[in-house]
Amino acid sequence: MTNERFLRIDGRDNVLVALQDLKPGVVEVDGVAIDVPQPVPQKHKFLTECLSKGDKIYMYGVPVGSANEDLPIGTMITIENVTHFADPISLDNRKKYEWQAPDVSAWEERTFQGYHRPDGKVGTANYWLFIPLVFCENRNLKVIEETLKSSLGYKKPNEYLQYAHELIGGVMEQEIPLRNRVFENVDGIKFLYHDGGCGGTRGDAETLLRLLAGYLQHPNVAGATVLSLGCQHAQVQWFQEIQEELYPQASKPVIYLEQQVIQSEEKLIKKAIADTIEQLKEANQIERKPAPLSKLVVGLECGGSDGFSGISANPAVGYASDLLVALGASTVLSEFPELNGVEQDIIDRCTEDRVAEKFVDIQRAYEAQAKAAGSGFDMNPSPGNIKDGLITDAIKSAGAAKKGGRAPVSDVLDYTEPVTRPGLNLLCTPGNDVESTTGLAGSGASIILFTTGLGTPTGNPLASVIKISSNTSLRERMSDIIDLDAGPITRGEKNIEQVGEEILEKIIAVASGEKTKAMDLEQNDFILWKRGVSL
Repeated sequence: MTNERFLRIDGRDNVLVALQDLKPGVVEVDGVAIDVPQPVPQKHKFLTECLSKGDKIYMYGVPVGSANEDLPIGTMITIENVTHFADPISLDNRKKYEWQAPDVSAWEERTFQGYHRPDGKVGTANYWLFIPLVFCENRNLKVIEETLKSSLGYKKPNEYLQYAHELIGGVMEQEIPLRNRVFENVDGIKFLYHDGGCGGTRGDAETLLRLLAGYLQHPNVAGATVLSLGCQHAQVQWFQEIQEELYPQASKPVIYLEQQVIQSEEKLIKKAIADTIEQLKEANQIERKPAPLSKLVVGLECGGSDGFSGISANPAVGYASDLLVALGASTVLSEFPELNGVEQDIIDRCTEDRVAEKFVDIQRAYEAQAKAAGSGFDMNPSPGNIKDGLITDAIKSAGAAKKGGRAPVSDVLDYTEPVTRPGLNLLCTPGNDVESTTGLAGSGASIILFTTGLGTPTGNPLASVIKISSNTSLRERMSDIIDLDAGPITRGEKNIEQVGEEILEKIIAVASGEKTKAMDLEQNDFILWKRGVSL
């Protein structure tokens, strides 16, 4: 049930979500008068029945918590009176899952303007990529970035220079206007700064190389310049072997330069610049051409979630995902800690026993590792989440999982594994925003749908991040980072399907070259997940 003041998400739920701040008093729910004894802030939940200590709280139709004490009807649930609870998971007697795909006749003949690659993939952008195999090369990378971006027309003017000069009473020389791009069909030059490649464990180095292989072979990349020091763990040959393993059809131009062979830093930088410019001339010959929507690979992510994320932005993204799956495209749902509590639904939706077994194996190992380090999935909600009504991990997870829609799960991928199947894929990443988006792009997502209720500027060097607000207040406060607003859903002005269709149209526009707010801000976030405990 819903009205302008509160919402029951699922008929099995015994809590209602406040759509606006509620004052103490009596509310009528399905003809029953409920006394709400305390204020209930917008996005928080209150009980529609009395609970005894140990009774379960249901939301989204699943158990999401357990009462710590006897709770009268109308009580607002909090971290003090409720403890996280999630049903145990089992592979035995998986339920048969049937899915009714949405009608996609309006999009079946639609195309996007993409960059066609020799391996059959289609990129939504055309970048040249610079990759350091070890952090020792970051300084050289910075010099090259400043040189190439300025000389090739990719550098954006710094709008804050004049402001700073005014504060210190100086006079700023007129900044040279941004010139047109030298290579019109090359959308940009991207640089992956990181702190790995040496030190740490051999496993860390291998994970880094597998992730970097995904970036080098990403459909949005025309080719790459790889800088190596020479003595680090992450050796060039090892990097090449990993690429052959994960991407046997790869045929992109790659420039490998090793500083200890070239000897002079100056020679290294000049050779990197000269060789790259020659390759950019070839990359510039590639032009956007029509491609079917089935060639899209779209990541599904959330960050800075609030109490409305699971009822507006996330289910709208889930519907867009279902539309894409029905069109033969690939979507990728990440953040395994935020599937805690809905695992059985995921298991039932897996198309093969092998896929379900892989999901359970990865999920159980991840949770065991977290517990061994003195943490756990139940500790996942952040202070911002809790303040805005996501008081248990199961509440947060049940809402976060809505981004995956209702399509069957076609494949489960461990971190750094590439997407190879159409349909809904699951990718093991932590819930941390940047570690997760970094992983999504590393597995092949060329566009990432990112929902947020509190506001986060996260972007990615290669994948275009489309930011979707769960509430209109956020869109109005932080309009410089938000691309779409799902707030009309909570006000009853639009339904989930309508906003989901708007999201699909935005995907097509961005895939054809339209910039997102994160791209305008040059938000190129890249953080390796070292497979330690990160939720």
